[in-house]
Amino acid sequence: MRQGSLSGRAVLVAMVVAFSTGLIGSLAVRPAGGDIATTGAVDSASGAQRQHIRWRMPVSFQSTMPVLGDNPIYVAERVRALSGGAFELAIYEPGEIVPAFSITDAVRDRKVNVGYTWLGYDQGKIPASALLGAVPFGMEPWEMAAWWFEAGGRELGQALYRKHGSHILMCGMTGPETAGWFRKPIRSLADLQGLKIRFAGLGGKVIEKAGASVTMLPGGEIFQALEKGAIDATEFALPIVDQALGFNRIASYNYYPGWHQPATASHLVVNLESWGRLAAQDKAILETACTAGIIRNLAKSEATQGAVIAGFPDIGVSAETLPLEVLRELERITAEVMREEADKDEDFRVILESQSAFRAEYAHWKSRAYLPRNF
Repeated sequence: MRQGSLSGRAVLVAMVVAFSTGLIGSLAVRPAGGDIATTGAVDSASGAQRQHIRWRMPVSFQSTMPVLGDNPIYVAERVRALSGGAFELAIYEPGEIVPAFSITDAVRDRKVNVGYTWLGYDQGKIPASALLGAVPFGMEPWEMAAWWFEAGGRELGQALYRKHGSHILMCGMTGPETAGWFRKPIRSLADLQGLKIRFAGLGGKVIEKAGASVTMLPGGEIFQALEKGAIDATEFALPIVDQALGFNRIASYNYYPGWHQPATASHLVVNLESWGRLAAQDKAILETACTAGIIRNLAKSEATQGAVIAGFPDIGVSAETLPLEVLRELERITAEVMREEADKDEDFRVILESQSAFRAEYAHWKSRAYLPRNF
């Protein structure tokens, strides 16, 4: 009787302690923004119990978009696989919980812990951010990756966003975009005068200075604006993305090269406090998944465009090349815009100087190592 009574008390005490520990533990590890983190997952290597994290991740591009939208899915899958299911990034479509252009604001304010976006959308509040997303007449994909990982770009980018309460990881990369979709041919810079066009990033500042009237729209709103005549032309992304959005149904002239975005980088933006609270293993998982995302994203972007352009004649689209004189004028205007932006913002100046210095050094290799493109 006495022994059974003691066993009963022991069981009761154990239940109370377990409940209290679990309650306190769940409160201790619960992240901001309503995201869930509980205990219970087991590390496959050590057998130790580890934290289970589930972060909501708003994205800038619809997950149904080829190349742009499917890369966050790939990254989230890698995070889940590498963590054995203990770390989850739950994808939310643009506008579902955060507007497409406000992801970094939401991360900074801890409404969410993480987001996936193109940093050029932050240009209005963080001018230097545009240099981390794409630079007109700037670095090509492998060149941009080299600057980021090996020439100080990552450190400069992370220092910039640390001021805004975030930690950034390069997490995606695509090759050049198209120069845009137009209803009429572009034969000279005069054809841009007064043109109402959707354009983003530093390229938008350049084409506006060239005489166009520039507006910014999320991808999901562009077709309707074209169809209703609110805009005359648009740039957005790669041929496979633009065709999926139906631009070819309104504008039949698709121009190249993508002078405004020779390379386009996407980033994972993590709340700085949330990043600091992650275990080293979880930080490494995010970094590894994002690095894998870069090469997979670039591979897919390069692999899928040729077939789309080859099919243009069948749908009445003409793939055109901007006249050299137009490109030279846009290059000249780009240099002016870069000087103006650098004069206005110290972070912009520092990052631009770093990119320029790397490009000058890299040119010794780039100009010699590769076959001419017409070879």
